[in-house]
Amino acid sequence: MRAFVRSYLDPGDRLGEVLFGLIMVLTITLTTELALEDGRAGARELLIAAIGCNVAWGIIDGGMYVMGAMLERARRANAILAVKGAPDEATALAIVEDALEGTLVALQPDEERRRLYRQVREMALRATPAPTRLQREDLLGGAACLLLVVLSVVPVVLPFLLIRDPWLALRVSNALLVVLLFVTGYEWGRHANTSRWLAGLIYMAVGLVLVGVAIALGG
Repeated sequence: MRAFVRSYLDPGDRLGEVLFGLIMVLTITLTTELALEDGRAGARELLIAAIGCNVAWGIIDGGMYVMGAMLERARRANAILAVKGAPDEATALAIVEDALEGTLVALQPDEERRRLYRQVREMALRATPAPTRLQREDLLGGAACLLLVVLSVVPVVLPFLLIRDPWLALRVSNALLVVLLFVTGYEWGRHANTSRWLAGLIYMAVGLVLVGVAIALGG
């Protein structure tokens, strides 16, 4: 499962999905404490609400991933068509430069960078962009998004399965989720080459603020 998710989502996407899932779960658990007045029955309703909310969000987020992947391929195809339709070489090279902005190519010396732009232009002139269609990889990437968001609800479920007192289970569940917000930020710091502890604390604080905003707005 871990290899499957890594095959289709980069670290930023993976951590983003987990963060969104945790925020959704916290929003549910912090706003439905009244349900626990019914004891175990209320706890069961809380779990159903949390799981249902994350499944729904996972489906939406997976759909957004699919659309984003298709739009990215369309952007590349449009860049190729723009190069083919450029009135002169200078215009075509400007299109290539804009398309490659933010990539490692921009770190090359000027002469090397211009040589690479010319090579990319030649490849674009020979390429035949295919129509943008839904691909198997798009669906698998969307499924990976859904999987991560749904798995974020596990910390909510476990305390209620292991602890009989629903109020204590809720407190333990929320504490686990806050810790996971920190862990998510810590991992982000590792991939972003910055302070892991600071990133963890910021993620935890921002996550709790976002949950507070969601609650204040009736979420």
